[in-house]
Amino acid sequence: MAPNPSTIHLPWKTRLQGRIVALDLVLIAVSLAVAVYVRFGESPKSRLVGFAQLSYVETALLLGAGWLIALAAGSSYHLDVVGVGSEEYRKVTRATLLLFGAIAITATTFKIHFARGFLAIALPLGLALLLLGRLIHRRVLLRERIAGNYMAPALVVGSPVEVRYVVDLMRRQPFVGYAPVAVATASEEDFELTDGSTLPEMGSLEDTAESAARVGASIVVVAGQSQIDPKSLRRLSWQLEERGCELALATRMTDVAGPRIHWRPIEDLPLIRVEMPRYTGGKFVAKRAFDLVAALGMLVLFAPVMVVTAILVKAHDGGPIFFRQSRVGMNQVEFKMTKFRSMVIDAEHKLEELRASSNGNGNGNGNEVLFKMPDDPRVTRVGRFIRRYSIDELPQLFDVIRGSMSLVGPRPPLPAEVLTYDHRAERRLYVKPGITGPWQVGGRSGLTWEESIRKDLYYVENWSMTGDLLILAQTVQAVIKGDGAY
Repeated sequence: MAPNPSTIHLPWKTRLQGRIVALDLVLIAVSLAVAVYVRFGESPKSRLVGFAQLSYVETALLLGAGWLIALAAGSSYHLDVVGVGSEEYRKVTRATLLLFGAIAITATTFKIHFARGFLAIALPLGLALLLLGRLIHRRVLLRERIAGNYMAPALVVGSPVEVRYVVDLMRRQPFVGYAPVAVATASEEDFELTDGSTLPEMGSLEDTAESAARVGASIVVVAGQSQIDPKSLRRLSWQLEERGCELALATRMTDVAGPRIHWRPIEDLPLIRVEMPRYTGGKFVAKRAFDLVAALGMLVLFAPVMVVTAILVKAHDGGPIFFRQSRVGMNQVEFKMTKFRSMVIDAEHKLEELRASSNGNGNGNGNEVLFKMPDDPRVTRVGRFIRRYSIDELPQLFDVIRGSMSLVGPRPPLPAEVLTYDHRAERRLYVKPGITGPWQVGGRSGLTWEESIRKDLYYVENWSMTGDLLILAQTVQAVIKGDGAY
């Protein structure tokens, strides 16, 4: 009997994809309606000049349908990317740009005269709304997954150490969409996790396919260097295929983003090649150009806020408005970082006294390198407010324009801090430090030293423009909420 290649039907998958399609449809309709109204006002029946005499209302309907088809063809509705990482945003952007590129080529080839204003409004507005919609949907989906909804039941197979590692990761990161329901480690007792809870132990690895069916798993995850040999693994994949159950292989190759992983088959051996991180080239030129344009725009936008802040800081105690401090940038080059002063004038002299009184660790999170104290007595009343909403960091926009910093990057370290770096931590200095970065959206001042380093290193080796834009969007939310800032 021929196997059925379709996966196990989970009703929530259809609902989730349908919800995203409906959201995109509404946002595309809004962007096209705005484009038609702004360009043609009360006379939207203007017609294209070319091989088809269509009104712009009819054209908008066709364009909307084509837009949805392009998004679907570009795999932006694939559940492997929905709600996870930056690939979802890249696929939406790529599909949109390809669609409008195809329209431009078609219009030129067949001499169809589009009103440029219509496309000039529809493209950026539609793309912005689609990306914003996906971001908001991701937030909603995460809350639902934390509550246990829209999750794929998973059976995790392998050695106890590897299985525990994978299960703990899945539970800590519900946005991935996998819910471990059982394990198979060839043990006879229920499997205990690091938090003391247990999962059913399915026993023999030889019966993995049957075990997956018994617990209702829609995916089997083989963890690390499993005890399953290659032939057994291939047989397992065939057995799962017959049941419509997916198979995933989890390696210990952590902190490597998807775009750097490439398959290279050699005969029957599939090699996984990990692309080296690159710190020069066109991507960095684009990043620098974006930094300049965005920093100049933000200076204009926030100029009134900066003027008011300067007046308040000066009026509070008559001290200097700005606080300048040596920090270490890319390639270990020191520079003076500028912020609005948020502490008392003699704050540096009181630092050692505070270190001694708090055992060198102000925030109690195990971070002995970065001294942070939630109720630091050196922070002024004005300083507490501007720190909460990161207003004190706005002068760093001048550092971005000078080229010492970037809008997004690792946290800029102190020279004394760099002296404590091991070889791993020194990799943070391969790129420019940022005003915001993974630490800002992942916990801010509440992170431990190890967590801060791990997040920064992941950024250094896997950054992308799409990821930078995502971090900037998440920063806005973190700043508004004031989470972890002190």
